[in-house]
Amino acid sequence: MKILRYILFPIMPFYYLATWLRNKLFDLGIKKSKSYAFPVICVGNLSTGGTGKTPMIEYLIGLLKKNYKVATLSRGYKRKTEGFQLGDINASVETIGDEPFQFYNKFKDDVLVAVDADRQNGIDQLRSLAHAPEVILLDDAYQHRKVKAGFNILLTTYANPYFHDVVLPTGNLREPRSGAKRANIVVVTKCPDNLLDSDKAKFLKLINSNENQQVFFSSIAYSNRLISSEKTLEIKELEVFTLVTGIANPKPLIDFLELKNLKFEHLNFSDHHNFTSDDIAELSKKELIVTTEKDFMRLKDYEVLKNKLFYLPITISIDNEKEFSCVIKKYLDV
Repeated sequence: MKILRYILFPIMPFYYLATWLRNKLFDLGIKKSKSYAFPVICVGNLSTGGTGKTPMIEYLIGLLKKNYKVATLSRGYKRKTEGFQLGDINASVETIGDEPFQFYNKFKDDVLVAVDADRQNGIDQLRSLAHAPEVILLDDAYQHRKVKAGFNILLTTYANPYFHDVVLPTGNLREPRSGAKRANIVVVTKCPDNLLDSDKAKFLKLINSNENQQVFFSSIAYSNRLISSEKTLEIKELEVFTLVTGIANPKPLIDFLELKNLKFEHLNFSDHHNFTSDDIAELSKKELIVTTEKDFMRLKDYEVLKNKLFYLPITISIDNEKEFSCVIKKYLDV
């Protein structure tokens, strides 16, 4: 894969120019963006994935759901439907996609969950509902510039920050680093535990944020309890198992399990992998399967896996959480 990326290096300047020019046309108003008179918060990244957008959306839901009518709006990647879809009792991975289905599965009593590749139409559809949301969270829409969100949250991982990366196809950036200037907040995700203030200072210098931006550091925490459709299992009870991942960056999860001195084989699939009948047949031979919550959404309805499939919940914590909440609520109160 790395060799192929180097081979494709001559294409990179053209990709850079095309994405830079697209952004410039939006910045100058030649290409049109639609603004809204109600709160629209965008969560996204410059890279191709694995920065922790799903946990951040869930964090924001937890922060806002008690005081606001909240909706999430995603593209619904790899779903088998088209156009606007609102999560309901018939929702599934096939109808709304894996991550939106995860939102619906966890928060269906608290928020609306919708998908639409056309975010403008999705917002209009949500606002036309009798129980219209007061706040819309745009999932992975940083490059969807036809919508001008009122507040942009840009995520970048501590291990692979955007300022050390280049655009596709040689690097992992969807657009040039200069796109970071559109963010109101930059959240550095997946930071190591006990990150020193001196390390944060070095990182902040490299980010070189502008005077209107704030930077926050966050870390992930895995639960010590595994969850299935019918029961739970303490992680200390695990002996030998199979880890199944279909996410952009499984390394933090692998590191966590290895630190627990657990013995497992790892079956690694591509992000948003659609599990085939052959995949399921192979997995059915495993004694115990541990997976991510997103992958669990795609696997949980297979009868042959029900008594052996568990997921490991994940949460995020943000340094200076009170200040982060204040910044978000200040935007909402304007």
